[in-house]
Amino acid sequence: MKTLNICTLILTLLCTGPVHGQDITVRAAFDTSRIYIGDQINFSVTVNQPAGVEVNLPLFRDTLSKNIEILSGPLTDSTVIEDNRLRISTRYLITSFDSGMYFVKPVYAELKDEGGVKRFFSDYSILEVTRVKMTPPDTASKIFDIVGPYKAPVTLGELMPWILLSLLVALVVWVIYKYAGKFRKKPDEAEVPEIIEPAHVIAFRELERLKEEKLWQAGETKKYYTRLTEILRQYLENRFRVYSLELTTSETLDALVKTGFRKDETYAVLKSVLNEADLVKFAKYKPEPAENDLSFENSWNFVVKTKVEVKAVPVAIDGNGKEAGV
Repeated sequence: MKTLNICTLILTLLCTGPVHGQDITVRAAFDTSRIYIGDQINFSVTVNQPAGVEVNLPLFRDTLSKNIEILSGPLTDSTVIEDNRLRISTRYLITSFDSGMYFVKPVYAELKDEGGVKRFFSDYSILEVTRVKMTPPDTASKIFDIVGPYKAPVTLGELMPWILLSLLVALVVWVIYKYAGKFRKKPDEAEVPEIIEPAHVIAFRELERLKEEKLWQAGETKKYYTRLTEILRQYLENRFRVYSLELTTSETLDALVKTGFRKDETYAVLKSVLNEADLVKFAKYKPEPAENDLSFENSWNFVVKTKVEVKAVPVAIDGNGKEAGV
């Protein structure tokens, strides 16, 4: 029954033509109706209108609909066609990491005149996201490895001696640390200052080191993006106190916004770098050399635009590991 309803909806959409009115038509469509998880395609909105009419289109931000993410855009282009008319095209680069059939609601163009506000709608846009089939349909056509031996679970009785030994070692270390501090430093010993480096200084140094390693030039693209995102995530921790080394990309961006960071162009640059790194690390995406250089430049520019110039202050550390006056 569910399949019949979906087929009926698809036939209804295919049989419905573009909306006309005031010589304005709106068309919204994907480059293709089917992609694999992690693929990137364009979603285009095209308006055909008279040259003297001002029409407004809604602006999409992070998503088109549930599970369809916007990577970049919009990019707008206009063309003069016959009979003094304009064709305005707006493109978004999108992707999805969840399989399923998705329906994007009609996009409308809004016209304001003396008679009020009029809207001209496109059709629904359909996108099917599928998974890559890793196993052949006929498993007899491929020989698989034998399942490894079953490992029995470890019992508490087996773990108890190691637990007691660990507690004993921890107790000995604690006692040594507590009482050895009394003999660690004499009062007349000179204190050694420790310089706390700003977050951007650390990030720039690590980015320069990554650039000198030439990882992606040697074919180690995945390692390159792993190091690049580690540097950015460590910078977010040092600069904004966003502890993102164990967070996903979306969790990291949400945590950054909660610090008061605005969703502006700088935010979009960071999101683009992290999303492309996810594609390389988890979706086996192979970027072009120019994309690798662009990701590095975007990471560098993000640090430049968000750094805080703070003069390095020498901090004296006393014999107990605590800060002292200089």
